[in-house]
Amino acid sequence: MISLVRRAAALCVLGAALTACGTTGTEVAPRPAPSAPAPSPSRTPTPTLAPGPAGLTPVFEHGPRTGGTKAGAEGGKLVALTFDADMTADQGPRAASGEPFDNPGLIAALRELKVPATVFMTGRWAEEYPDEARSIGRDPRFEIANHSYSHYAYTDDCYGLPTVSGDRMRSDLERAYTAFEKAGVPHPMPYFRFPGGCYDKAALEELSATGVTAVQWDVVSGDAFATDADAVTRQVLDGVRPGSVVVMHCTRSAAPVTEEVVRAVVPQLRRQGYRFAKVSELIGAANGHA
Repeated sequence: MISLVRRAAALCVLGAALTACGTTGTEVAPRPAPSAPAPSPSRTPTPTLAPGPAGLTPVFEHGPRTGGTKAGAEGGKLVALTFDADMTADQGPRAASGEPFDNPGLIAALRELKVPATVFMTGRWAEEYPDEARSIGRDPRFEIANHSYSHYAYTDDCYGLPTVSGDRMRSDLERAYTAFEKAGVPHPMPYFRFPGGCYDKAALEELSATGVTAVQWDVVSGDAFATDADAVTRQVLDGVRPGSVVVMHCTRSAAPVTEEVVRAVVPQLRRQGYRFAKVSELIGAANGHA
């Protein structure tokens, strides 16, 4: 059984937003499973969740709800800001015409504010912006996780997104890791965010052999296609609790106010005693509570 965790431990939810973008297409062509590089023996094993019932892919939504965990003791309450770097398999012509699916200003703001973050990146995004993918992946403040290659849905009726058939889900996920490797991302994480956040038992079954932990969220920022940064800021601040995972986006064309929101949210949450963490830290804290 191929397991990305065992073989490579070191290895933006647009949903309706992408529908509004006018994505089209059917399924992703199958690709052979990549050969993942062996993990460095000096690297600390990446925190993951144990498989769910009957070996299903585990699903993580938030960390511990207190600030007293071993992982969070020094910095108090933990919160993870996550950013979906979305680009579908068929949006190349739009990128070629100048539509920005990246957001360098957002990444610069996170660095300036010294905020660790997890970026859930599609393989197609990494292909379009390999220098940015590599820069993010090599920055110890960030971690890159898998958001599929295509950003096609893994269930039917997911905000009108095209769908990936069950027998191609695994190859779509693995193709994203291949794209990360080609872009020079050194250690993509064994975490997976379903396109649109849509999944069912069948999808969890199909991905179980890959060994990934599926990562959802408990706070929807509402930044997709938003033009009122203050409203998005209020939504994030009203929703955050200790251990929260906030979903935002790293695509200027579809989420133009996200940088402004981050610059407003970060200092306010810090004043409330929150410390920003990557998803791996939250999962590690959750494991400590198990």
